[in-house]
Amino acid sequence: MLTNVLAKALRDQGRALLGWCISVALLIAMYVAFWPTVRDQPSMSDLLDQMPEAFRALFASSGADMSTPTGYVEVELLAFMGPAAVLMYAVGSGAGAIAGEEDRHTLDLLLSNPVSRSRVVLDKFLAMTAGTFLIAAVMGVALVAEGNLVDLDLPAGKVAAAMLHLALLGVVFGTLALMLSASTGRTGISKGVPALVAVVAYVVNGLAPLVDWLADIQEFSPFYQYIGHDPLRNGLDGGSVAISAATAVVLLAMAVLGFRRRDVDA
Repeated sequence: MLTNVLAKALRDQGRALLGWCISVALLIAMYVAFWPTVRDQPSMSDLLDQMPEAFRALFASSGADMSTPTGYVEVELLAFMGPAAVLMYAVGSGAGAIAGEEDRHTLDLLLSNPVSRSRVVLDKFLAMTAGTFLIAAVMGVALVAEGNLVDLDLPAGKVAAAMLHLALLGVVFGTLALMLSASTGRTGISKGVPALVAVVAYVVNGLAPLVDWLADIQEFSPFYQYIGHDPLRNGLDGGSVAISAATAVVLLAMAVLGFRRRDVDA
């Protein structure tokens, strides 16, 4: 098992992943249960329109109408809670991939086996990516399956596109955490820096329509690649997918290089 780092990583996070999947399914069930009440209360959309413009820009897609299934899901789930859940898992998994092994004093045992440092980083990345995509997939399946029970009708293809963009958002920040974990061996830094970058990126993307100088850098925000093209309405955006994937590949290469050059504490 120690020589198969990917299998070890998946085994180590198996129970946690199961907990995440159950929690996500329950989260979706909560939002689905609220849908009939929101649908039958037109004042909810009016309340959204009365919110301060900056608040609305941060927590609601442009033109979102909470009286429609798509608008409701965009505001209640995709704008904040969905990304928050996926990022919490991905960043935690990426940060613990190397630094967590060092904290538990198991990394030296792992590296004493016939596996290269590059292989360790790559397999840890694959495990984090698999977990992130699994959580996003559970979220998407729960949205469609549970939503059908209360007439929260969403096109399965558009939901799949939104979940793919969401998973890639998680992978980008998870790989950033992995890069810091591999390069520094510090769990705190590996979690704190991606969290800070995520908050800044979220604010930049949300307030860009209101602030001219933020509009100039909006497309550099991973959140723009995630939600800027409104995948729940418009489907998959190939350019955004390519940018997110390329960003993760660059960060992965930096993680491999950083880990290969670093002295590892026993």
